[in-house]
Order: sequence, then structure tokens, then C-alpha cells
Amino acid sequence: MYKNYKKLQAFVQSEIAHCKVLVVGDVMLDKYYFGEVKRISPEAPVPITRVIREKETLGGAANVAHNLALLGCQTYLAGVVGDDYHRTSLEEKLAEKNIEYTGLICTPGPTTTKLRVMGGHQQMMRLDFEETAPVAGVYEIELCAYIDQAIANGIHSVIISDYAKGVCTNSVCQHIIRACNEKEIPVIIDPKGGDWSKYKGADYITPNLKELNEVMTATVPNEDEAVKKAAQSMKRKNKIKNIMVTRSERGLSLIGSKKAVHIPTLAQEVFDVSGAGDTVISVMGLALAGQIEPADAAYLANLAASVVVAKLGTYAISKQELLEALNK
Repeated sequence: MYKNYKKLQAFVQSEIAHCKVLVVGDVMLDKYYFGEVKRISPEAPVPITRVIREKETLGGAANVAHNLALLGCQTYLAGVVGDDYHRTSLEEKLAEKNIEYTGLICTPGPTTTKLRVMGGHQQMMRLDFEETAPVAGVYEIELCAYIDQAIANGIHSVIISDYAKGVCTNSVCQHIIRACNEKEIPVIIDPKGGDWSKYKGADYITPNLKELNEVMTATVPNEDEAVKKAAQSMKRKNKIKNIMVTRSERGLSLIGSKKAVHIPTLAQEVFDVSGAGDTVISVMGLALAGQIEPADAAYLANLAASVVVAKLGTYAISKQELLEALNK
């Protein structure tokens, strides 16, 4: 049994509801058309998919917010959307899950949407509705004003969910980090791309091993010491206080200012790793909001991921499932 099991159990059972977490980042709507293919089109050599059903789910930063809301914390979401049908659908789903979304700033571009056409179990096509220009001008001012107000109202942690769609600019990230550092509010970042300088001063950054390799000049093998050295190098270079690397079948490593903690995977079976990163950063941000010690927060995040990877498709863990995993 984990040494601080009772402390984590009490937190999940009774204290999550008091935590306020703000998610800032690239919100998306994931849309699916499921069908069957029985013939080729006479108009062009392409399969005809007869649509049987459709589904819409929260994606990107909105999926991080979904994870948090399902665990029972007070969840706030900020980002940009367009004035279109996809925005309406996105906001309806956020409202259903009790996610506060007045931080979504409406811009002239589209609401980022990924539309997938599925024939049986095979993805046949994906259509992307998006505009990846950096948020700027009046829209950046509105976004930062909302973030400042949320911090003033007593947010306990901030998660930056960067999908390189234009919200997480250097200016926005640094505004958040400076404002949170002044109030001693932890900032946890899911990074994107090969330049981490815009995350300078962040408390936590949570790359997977592939993302860590993208910013290193030499390949980092999936070994404890190699991951530790690479993370320490990036910590110094970008003045980031802690780096937590998710390592697939090897669990995760938390490299802090004083020590490194390597937590082995707790998954018994792995079916699908999609969405596991959102789970890890959600639970980590939530635990830090509840003033759980970093190593314990990392253990809880790793435990939640072990449940999620055993499910097919993107999956958000519930509070009850996390409690059951703790009890095991």
C-alpha cells in the first residue's frame, strides 16, 4: 500500500469539491461520424460511407476541463472560439458538465473542430476546422483580463493546455506565470513544440518522452537516469521549477529542484493511451490545488492514468473510479 494512501483517499473523498482550477488553452470540439462502407462511389474512386450515428465530445483544453469536472472540482475554462455552430455545441457540453466557460473569447475565426469519419473501426478521413494565428490585440486583452479576474477570485491552480492552435503565445503564458507566481499559485503546463522558453518560470511542465526528445539535441532513451539528466538540463535552460515526464510503460518521473522521483506504471493492461496526458495534467493540477505534496500528486496522477489507458478511446476518469483505484 502507498505510504500516504489515507491522505490521498481523504483528499479524493472529501476535499476535491473545494478546489478551484482554471484551464487556459486551445479548446476543441471532437466530432465523429460512424458508418459502414459497402461500395465505391461512381463519381470518384472513394468509398461511400453510410452514416449510422454521430458523436461530439470535448477536446484539447476542453477535455482537460472535462477531466477536472468529472472528478468533482470547481472548473473554469479560458480560450478562444468562433461565432459558429461548433461553438454552440461546445458550450452546451461545457454547461452540461458544470464547467464555467465565460473565459471563452469569441473571435472572427472558427471554433477549432476535428471531424472524423469512421468506417467500421477504421478512420477514413479527418476534417479540421481551425485558425492557428496567435491570439492578439483586443482578444488577447480580453483573455488576460478574464485570467486576472479568476486569479483575484481565488483560483487554486492554473493548467495551461498548449496544442499550438494560437492561444498559448509567449505573451499569454508569461502573463499567467507572472500573475500566479505573485500569488504563489501553481502553474502546470502541457507543452507543445520545440521551444519551451515561453514557459519560463512555470512551476511544472508535463511532457511525454516524445515531447522531451523534441527539445533535446540527442535522443533520450526511456531510462531513469537519462530522463533525469535531460529534464534537469531543460529545467536549467528554461528556468522551470519541476518537470514531470510521462514515460508510457515505464510510468512517470518527477524531476524537482532537490530530487527526482520515478514512479512505475500501475497499469495492468494497456489498450489505448489517447487522452492519458490530459488525465495526468488534470489530476496533477487538481492535487496541487489541494496542497498535496508534489510526489504524492504525481503518484495520484500516475494512478489515474493507469485506469484510463485500460479503456478504449479518449476516456475521463471519475471520482469514484479514482477512489476504487486507490482502494486497490
